[in-house]
Amino acid sequence: MPKAARRIGASFAFFVLTTLSALSQTSDWKIDPAHSTAQFTVRHYGISNVSGMFTKVTGNVTLNEKDITQSQVDASIDVNSVDTHVENRDKDLKSPHFFEVEKYPAIDFKAKRIVKSGDKLQVIGDLTMHGTTREVTLDGEGPTPEVVDQGGNARRGFSATTTINRKDFNLTYNNMLKSGEAVVGDTVKIQIDVELVKKK
Repeated sequence: MPKAARRIGASFAFFVLTTLSALSQTSDWKIDPAHSTAQFTVRHYGISNVSGMFTKVTGNVTLNEKDITQSQVDASIDVNSVDTHVENRDKDLKSPHFFEVEKYPAIDFKAKRIVKSGDKLQVIGDLTMHGTTREVTLDGEGPTPEVVDQGGNARRGFSATTTINRKDFNLTYNNMLKSGEAVVGDTVKIQIDVELVKKK
């Protein structure tokens, strides 16, 4: 066999082995909506905190077991699932005053890169909400060690927090008190808790 052909063959074999090795280090997971939430907290009248949550979180995660920074995250929140325990407030949040759910039914997040420093994990990605996309950084904890549930499904957990300004996403509606205080604050604190189920 000519040397050139042998080199091509060796290069192809190396590529195949490298690809198979990389694939063997990754595992695919889906977010379990029944055990996942995205919670948010904003100031009310500038004097207290009001919290709510989105109860329908879905998505997929590809974990690189050897190098977590090479993992992939793609998640979506159903805005119609907003729940603040006050029906009229939920309706207002879904209305054109805020999320406009008929026009923008989902909040999406797609990771662009992951940074690990010691026990700290940051997931940097694009957050799309109300028709606007901005880069945000999630400060994460996890993923937790794998456990197996009663049905034989492998599960892991992951939590993350971030803070955004709602005006960055064109959520600008507000009322003002005579004292000048805004009814709804601009800063939104977000807490995400998801449970992952390994795809079979």
